[in-house]
Amino acid sequence: MAKEFKLTRERLKELEAELNYLKTTREKEVAEQIKEARSFGDLSENSEYDEAKNEQAKLYGRIAEVENILSHAVVFDETTDSEDTGVVGLGCTVTVRDLEFEENAVYAIVGSQEANPMEARISDDSPFGKAMLGKHIGDIVEVDAPAGLIKFEILAVER
Repeated sequence: MAKEFKLTRERLKELEAELNYLKTTREKEVAEQIKEARSFGDLSENSEYDEAKNEQAKLYGRIAEVENILSHAVVFDETTDSEDTGVVGLGCTVTVRDLEFEENAVYAIVGSQEANPMEARISDDSPFGKAMLGKHIGDIVEVDAPAGLIKFEILAVER
């Protein structure tokens, strides 16, 4: 079974736009690079031609990757019913308190394609994300991290 990619509508549109750009504009640019490099003569010793072919391979690799993501995308709704308020799910922003260091932090729980730890966007597939899903405000959550067991208290959940 193929892996599902959980995406927001915004990320889905970004990927569709990227795929359109890669298949139209970028593909023509790379084809032009190859054409120009061929004009330099002997292909066996033509580094420009080799570089253009490598660029083409990277381009086709990225096109295949984006097409795979889009074909297996599951769009999650970032809004919720009032009965789900306070429950951690995809698209939530969670405020937690590290019980060991007594520090608060705010994280967004997102799909793996949108994760960026530097921006506090944590994947639902990560140990932290998995531990948080389905929990409520006030719950103490234990996260089995590489550094050991870390305990967090959920202070707030927002959509």
